[in-house]
Amino acid sequence: MQTRLLRQRDIKRILSVIGRDVMMDRLISELHDGFAALGRGELAEAPPRTGFVRGGDVPGVIEFMPYRTSRVGVTMKTVSYSPHNYQRFRLPTIVGTIARLDDDSGSLTALADASVITAMRTGAVSAVASRLLARPDSATLALIGAGAQAVTQAHALSRALPIERILVSDTDSGHAASFADRIAFLGLPVEATGPAEAVAAADVLSTVTSVPSGAGPVLPAGPRLPHLHVNAIGADEPGKTELPKALLDDAFICVDHPGQARAEGEYQQLPDRELGPSLATLCSAPDTAAAHRDGLSVLDSTGTAFADHIAFDVLLGFADELGLGRKEAIGSTPEDVLDPYSLPW
Repeated sequence: MQTRLLRQRDIKRILSVIGRDVMMDRLISELHDGFAALGRGELAEAPPRTGFVRGGDVPGVIEFMPYRTSRVGVTMKTVSYSPHNYQRFRLPTIVGTIARLDDDSGSLTALADASVITAMRTGAVSAVASRLLARPDSATLALIGAGAQAVTQAHALSRALPIERILVSDTDSGHAASFADRIAFLGLPVEATGPAEAVAAADVLSTVTSVPSGAGPVLPAGPRLPHLHVNAIGADEPGKTELPKALLDDAFICVDHPGQARAEGEYQQLPDRELGPSLATLCSAPDTAAAHRDGLSVLDSTGTAFADHIAFDVLLGFADELGLGRKEAIGSTPEDVLDPYSLPW
């Protein structure tokens, strides 16, 4: 069986020909429908991810995120979070690969870099939650953290809500200063500001930081609009949190993966509080979410292989449409299946 390889040039062509707006809109739509099906019990929840944590001078994590759809296939994402990548290697903080395995044979059918699709699906999940929980007239978006993930947060949220301006805050003044250029394609005004000012003015806010474990929060629990919706994205490993507990205590909280929230999400700070509803539950019963639009709400997002599976389907669908992806015989197919050495030339 041959494996389809989607190379960097293929993903670039999809973004260029299909367009990033069309791709993001498709991701938001497919993820909403997928989470709704999950909430109705038509699909299974992804197992919690697993992996390895690095400490010391080069901290980070390397994780494995699987999801299976019976008789269709298994998606396996291997992803690393390495906050020192840019300084050491000029690489993104988050790098990885995503693979699709045939459900019947276990053969590798597709393989691609996961960096772009992970960033886009993370933004799209925030858009799904924000469309449910934020006020429909939300016009001011605040971003705490101005790295790569902030770009797709701004992109996705501008597709889901009538955003008119973006406030950005980052501990690295260079990242904050360059953010306007990186999202110039949105045509929205950007203002670099402090976290307190960003919180006070935001209708919607996303935290997308590389704050070390135990070093949060990254924003104050000070003045805010009563209807603020927060997408908490960066709490993706044990000990790492971004939001002040006082804000969480006042908020309606939903989670993207109930099995990961207490171990890796903002719920690490709330051991005695009952877990809030899942994003899947809200997508399947949107009236439940609408009742919270005038109050403080939080998406506690740790990232889920379920979303990766759907996002990879979207990527592969666009690759099919454009005829992209080189076929390679990566898997072993010995001439005699009982002899592993009998490989053909």
